[in-house]
Amino acid sequence: MTQYVTVTAEDRAESRNGVIKLHGPEAFEGMHRAGRLAAEILDALAPHVVPGVTTQELDEIVYRMTLEGGGVPATLGYRGYTHSSCISINHVVCHGIPGDRVLKDGDIVNIDVTPIIDGWHGDTSRMYLVGDVSIRARKLVDITYECLMLGLEQAKPGNHLGDIAHAIQRHAESHRYSVVR
Repeated sequence: MTQYVTVTAEDRAESRNGVIKLHGPEAFEGMHRAGRLAAEILDALAPHVVPGVTTQELDEIVYRMTLEGGGVPATLGYRGYTHSSCISINHVVCHGIPGDRVLKDGDIVNIDVTPIIDGWHGDTSRMYLVGDVSIRARKLVDITYECLMLGLEQAKPGNHLGDIAHAIQRHAESHRYSVVR
């Protein structure tokens, strides 16, 4: 049987000896601040994700906005990583490295941001369509979004991670897509 205990903001150790810790209101406020900053960064990036912009330029916006929002990028300096985001284009599944790659019309771009505020991580990403994209690309993004929504429906008390994964995989495969394993 799983044990549950309440923790404070000071109790953030990675190793919990198999015990699931329940966080209180103070911790949730910290999580909310970090998550809100991540969402604001992704919102602000939208008008910049256009043909002709480099992924490095987008990363610099992420860096500036993270600092201006009172955070630090979790990825910056992690195991020598020198960027504030991960930016994946088209067939790059995840964790693309920003650089001199120029966005072009028709690209599908995923930007992953990870601000830390007061020790709390806001880790999220968003998919952007650059200019005019093909019907096939738009369908991929639409089905991916539907998978996300179906997965979220399964994220509820009493369900397991496998319930979420099953809902996502079933929907993706019903449209002839697959999931990363």
